[in-house]
Amino acid sequence: MTLRLTLAAALLSGTAAFAQQTDLTIAIQLEPPHLDPTSAAAGAIDSVLYSNVFEGLTRFTETGAVVPGLAESWDISDDGLTYTFKLRSGVTFHDGTTMDADDVVFSLNRARAEDSQNAQKALFAEIASVDAMDPTTVKVTLSKPNGNFLFNMAWGDAVIVAPESIETIKQTPIGTGAFKFAEWKQGDSIRLTRNEAYWGEQPALDQATFKFISDPTAAFAAMMAQDIDAFAGFPAPENLPMFQADPRFQVLVGSTEGETILSTNNKMPPFDNVKVRQALSHAIDRNAIIDGAMFGLGTPIGTHFAPHNPDYVNLTENSTYDPDLARQLLAEAGFADGFKTTLKLPPPSYARRGGEIIAAQLREVGIQTEITNLEWAQWLEEVFRGKDYGLTIVSHTEPFDIGIYARPDYYFQYDNPDFQALIDRLTSTTDPAKRSELINMAQVTISQDYVNGYLFQLAYPTVADAKIEGLWLNQPTQATDLTGVRWTK
Repeated sequence: MTLRLTLAAALLSGTAAFAQQTDLTIAIQLEPPHLDPTSAAAGAIDSVLYSNVFEGLTRFTETGAVVPGLAESWDISDDGLTYTFKLRSGVTFHDGTTMDADDVVFSLNRARAEDSQNAQKALFAEIASVDAMDPTTVKVTLSKPNGNFLFNMAWGDAVIVAPESIETIKQTPIGTGAFKFAEWKQGDSIRLTRNEAYWGEQPALDQATFKFISDPTAAFAAMMAQDIDAFAGFPAPENLPMFQADPRFQVLVGSTEGETILSTNNKMPPFDNVKVRQALSHAIDRNAIIDGAMFGLGTPIGTHFAPHNPDYVNLTENSTYDPDLARQLLAEAGFADGFKTTLKLPPPSYARRGGEIIAAQLREVGIQTEITNLEWAQWLEEVFRGKDYGLTIVSHTEPFDIGIYARPDYYFQYDNPDFQALIDRLTSTTDPAKRSELINMAQVTISQDYVNGYLFQLAYPTVADAKIEGLWLNQPTQATDLTGVRWTK
């Protein structure tokens, strides 16, 4: 009897040892200010919730392709003005209520309403009406053709929400995704659990915890001690060789849609003078910033467009590092003795580290900067919404977002009617060759207007346990999609 019990215990122990792990702790740098992706510009919200908790009519894959989401199919009228979406049947929100056409009507009308707080309200500008034809059919009528409409519907700002969830959505998000929100320990973590009633393929993970670690040193320590299983967007690139040499880990280095810019307040003197903005651009040594702040991870850019996009135009020659030219331009603009301005930096390491390097470079041509380090919520309030800044550094991680330069009330306040007309033409154009031509023109225009100091395209390094598979290599949108993540035995 004793022998049989001992053998049984040993077999049970062995089974437990080889059981596949079903929980994951993954770190990211920034904590969301709240949990409603339809009413804030903070990419950290999508980093946690995109695809995991919230879904839209369409969605992005890891490659950037747009595929069906809550809409299983759609028809487009010959004139390009009417999109008829067929919704998936049997989809429920996490509170058990049905997701149907009325929820789509509510979500899109809320996003485009006059009092909308949606940070990407322009995505919905061409929508003339949204109608529920039956519980699983929605007709969206546009005021003019929009070649990007299905692409726009894949953004995190266009996810479908339920009317009854809005009052508490910022603290208790309720979506249709493969994971349900479980708990938010503010300042520490957010925990998600598997949605057993999910309409699609069940995720392999039972639960996932997002830890927020903003300090690069702390990130390295937590990963090396295996207190966390993965770190998406690892903030200390100088440590990557150590993880690459350690068989416990894998290192993934992908690309993002993140144009990292020295953003310039175009309406604040002296930045309302194009020669000052041009001088600023020639005072910056992009390669030194990439080497010093990112340890070589990054691609120099000369306009607001991703280098991996087929329509990218290499305009870095417009802003070559030339301190003498920068001084000459400043003198021509009436600032031979330079000037003082503010440099307000959000938390990411590319901004904090890059800010110190840029401040030193600007000082060489006579531009003195007063550096202020802001937390993310402060940055959104002061810089993004309040426009109370001279310079700032931020990475714009939204896909194909050159259209923000056609919004004069956007935080860098670039107001060029010709560019606005150009973007209107691009939006209404569906022919691929003509779209490429207009996209090229748009890139050249903002580069030659020196709207911002274009720095580099942000790389996306992830460090993870070697036994994890299914993490996204690239970030076509700011997301940490865990729906396909699993542990190998």
